[in-house]
Amino acid sequence: MMRRRVRRRAIVGTAVVGGAAYAAGSHGATKSAEQQQTDAQQNAQIDDLQQQQQAPQQAPPPQPAPAPQEAAAPAPTGLTDESIAQLKQLGQLHESGILTDAEFEASKQKILGT
Repeated sequence: MMRRRVRRRAIVGTAVVGGAAYAAGSHGATKSAEQQQTDAQQNAQIDDLQQQQQAPQQAPPPQPAPAPQEAAAPAPTGLTDESIAQLKQLGQLHESGILTDAEFEASKQKILGT
């Protein structure tokens, strides 16, 4: 009978050790899979950020600015500087609500001479 008890203890002991090893390995594999998924997400985010940073650098160079016009040159529509200033002032009064649409149009027509 002594041999049977020893065998049972050996079998039970082996099962306990094997079960613990399985549990530890399974837990480690789960953690490893979670870590790999997290790493993959972080790598994807890093790649996206790098692409966003590189995109503006690859844009075509800006076009040269057009040559500035002379300040003393008359407006092509024949308006004087005084007329332009009056139109700007009318526009500001209209935007602020002091002038109605009808008043604005009437004053604008007077300034334009039409």
